[in-house]
Amino acid sequence: MGKKIFFLGLISLAILVLMINIANAEVPAVFILGDSTADVGTNNFLPGSTHTSNFYPYGIDFPFSRPTGRFSNGFNSADFLAKLLGFKRSPVPFFTLQNNTKLINRPSFRGANFASAGSGIINITGQVPNGPKINVISLAMQIEQFSTIYTQLVTHKGQAYAENFLSRSLFCISVGSNDIFGYFASNSSTIVPIQEFLASLVGQYEFYLRSLYKLGARKFGIISIPPIGCVPILRTQNATGGCLEGLNDIARYFHSTFSSILIKLSSEYTDMKYSLGNSYEMTINVIDNPSPFGFTDVATACCGGKKTMCAPNVTFCSNRKEYLFWDLFHPTQKAASLAAATLYTGEPRFVAPINFKQLAEA
Repeated sequence: MGKKIFFLGLISLAILVLMINIANAEVPAVFILGDSTADVGTNNFLPGSTHTSNFYPYGIDFPFSRPTGRFSNGFNSADFLAKLLGFKRSPVPFFTLQNNTKLINRPSFRGANFASAGSGIINITGQVPNGPKINVISLAMQIEQFSTIYTQLVTHKGQAYAENFLSRSLFCISVGSNDIFGYFASNSSTIVPIQEFLASLVGQYEFYLRSLYKLGARKFGIISIPPIGCVPILRTQNATGGCLEGLNDIARYFHSTFSSILIKLSSEYTDMKYSLGNSYEMTINVIDNPSPFGFTDVATACCGGKKTMCAPNVTFCSNRKEYLFWDLFHPTQKAASLAAATLYTGEPRFVAPINFKQLAEA
């Protein structure tokens, strides 16, 4: 009997902690769109997808050392941002809600994660010719998925409720790197000049933001492109082992161009608010001066080193908190936590015109 009472007490305590977290949440819900930097298991639902991480040693530092589909040794930036906003972790993948739409209608509904590893702004990014029918969920498809949630909210709770709920919610988007990787890998510069490619990319991104606005989104937390020329696999293409500065130049240009787009949109939509995280500056700041952050290796992957993809039979480091990169492309849990904290309370050099905390409170 005593054990039963103790067990029930633990359950009650857990429920109380959850209720306190929800009560302290700065926004009613968070909706996350993007690529592998924010994916919490979307691609697990895509049979045959070539972009998955639901196997060991991914997730080794996640609770119970469980691989979940996150491209990390533990939690990713989407999780840490959600935690800072008052939630337990990132909301569940959309497909979890799609299979049980009653979850959307509950008072406890706190958003969804649509992010899909390998995806991009361009529809064909991440798709494999003659491969699985759907290898990744593109940004366009992610917005289509969100529209079904919008419809559910309107149908079951009314237009006024849906508009109020979504206008106070936070929409986090992290996308674009894979489009540039694809452009670089395909030598598309011989056909389409980089300025023309980026103009098209940014223009498409603008269209998608307008689409989200029409579906009720008002608060946009956007994460720009990091110094992708510094990921371990691309450093191998530099004889010195350094970053590929040509790719980093593209990342910087994307940020400045997209910043202008957001200024234009916010002047057109006067009730739109946004934060633009300068992922390039955030990351290069750590790469150039890693020791204050506790990193000893910012050039190789903890799992896989410089050239090998992270896989079940691959050796990985034990001092994971000292590595910036977990695998050939993605940050460690520690790096993701640092990035989220910078986005949340960072200075204008790293996130502007306001940080994510100010955006949530706006």
